[in-house]
Amino acid sequence: MRGAARSIRPAPLVYPGAMPRRPRTNRVAVDAPADEAASLRWFRSIRLSGFTVMVLGLLVLAIVVLAPSLRTLVEQQQQLAALREQISQQQEHVDELGEQEARWDDPAYIEAQARERLDYVMPGEYSYNVNDDLGIAEEVDPEAVSDEISTTEVDWLQAMLGTVLVSGLTDQPREETPAP
Repeated sequence: MRGAARSIRPAPLVYPGAMPRRPRTNRVAVDAPADEAASLRWFRSIRLSGFTVMVLGLLVLAIVVLAPSLRTLVEQQQQLAALREQISQQQEHVDELGEQEARWDDPAYIEAQARERLDYVMPGEYSYNVNDDLGIAEEVDPEAVSDEISTTEVDWLQAMLGTVLVSGLTDQPREETPAP
């Protein structure tokens, strides 16, 4: 009896409405040709199911749909930051103007500004204006000045026409043209 040596497996229990089991398949490793690159072998080892392809497609679609909205969001955030900066600068300016307005409420400040800007003085005071308060002027050599009236020996009309002709007819640059 040949069949007696085999072990007999009991039949699996099947529940009502249960799916039958698929028969088990064995995978056998197949060597790739030796000249194939490692990246090509890795690429061939990837198994894509329908679910994976669908998820990747939805991911690409989401990126295509949301990219313009995200770009608009980033631009609006930048504009919002610039406007907030502008508001803070204007608020600082308003604060400075408020301080300046508060100074004008002080009678001593008003008096000081009237004295400085308008040269006002209180009754009974004297105002002194100092001209040339920068220092002592250069002393003029008294021998350089003469008491006599002298006339120049240059014909001014000829000198003017000469400079006009020289400036109009010369090929020299302006820096190299001799002064009259």
